[in-house]
Amino acid sequence: MNNENTQLEITLRKSLIGTPMKIKKVLIALGLKHINQKVIHFASPSILGMINKTQHMISVEHK
Repeated sequence: MNNENTQLEITLRKSLIGTPMKIKKVLIALGLKHINQKVIHFASPSILGMINKTQHMISVEHK
């Protein structure tokens, strides 16, 4: 299976309150603003980098 075609379901698990602005901007770029909000993205290198940067605040599942 090609990584570019893999869909990832990303869920925000922690609040943005008290989070550094740099991390907030990454989460907003992913489309996450509210706790338990889910978005689906393809596994591109840029999305995987964003997931790596915010892995302590999100959960990721393969679709």
